[in-house]
Amino acid sequence: MSVVDSVIEHIPDKFHEMALRHKELIKFAIVGGTTFVIDAAIFYFLKLTVLEEKPVTAKIISGVIAVICSYILNREWTFQDRGGRETHHEAMLFFGVSGVGVVLSFLPLWVSRYVLHLQVPDVSFTVENIADFVSAFIIGNILQMIFRFWSMRRWVFPDELEAEASINAARD
Repeated sequence: MSVVDSVIEHIPDKFHEMALRHKELIKFAIVGGTTFVIDAAIFYFLKLTVLEEKPVTAKIISGVIAVICSYILNREWTFQDRGGRETHHEAMLFFGVSGVGVVLSFLPLWVSRYVLHLQVPDVSFTVENIADFVSAFIIGNILQMIFRFWSMRRWVFPDELEAEASINAARD
């Protein structure tokens, strides 16, 4: 029994059925939170050290590393009961969808920096960092999370096993 399953078992009856119905979403959110920490730690490490003048590059690098971690965690835990595709095909779809997600996550940062000019010397160091966090990690991550959850369920980890069972049941 996984951690999520044991937590769901202790949820009051009023919310128990809803939690069971949305177990994948809960797991996806936990993976997202984990990869958010990975992404933020790497982004700020790079942005405040070796890529100080290139925050968008730092965000792309941190996003790619977070996506690799996300694939492993989602494949082995969140969507473990889905699929049926060959691993290489699934991985190609995952990284394609995630590539769009990385673009969605850094676009608000790009707009913040290069369209709105929320960067030093136009604003203070504090304002720059708040703008970077809000644009890259709040707005960007919300955009990519919505897109990725929908895409993962639809294309990368479809419920093919359930669909095949429904087709076979209809034939009988």
